[in-house]
Amino acid sequence: MVSVTRGQPTAEELAAVTAVVLALHGGDGPEPAKPATRAWARRTQLNLAPKPGPGAWRRSRS
Repeated sequence: MVSVTRGQPTAEELAAVTAVVLALHGGDGPEPAKPATRAWARRTQLNLAPKPGPGAWRRSRS
């Protein structure tokens, strides 16, 4: 709980303090879901050309 011991804060100031306290507290909610696709598929998703180097022929499928 938060209590004001001195002064008379406005409603906006109390809202700002409440937002900061809640942000610092963190969330008790579930963790964000991980992406369904793997990182190696990112170049394919972005329609980028295969990266040159050893094994490039494997990555060149259309």
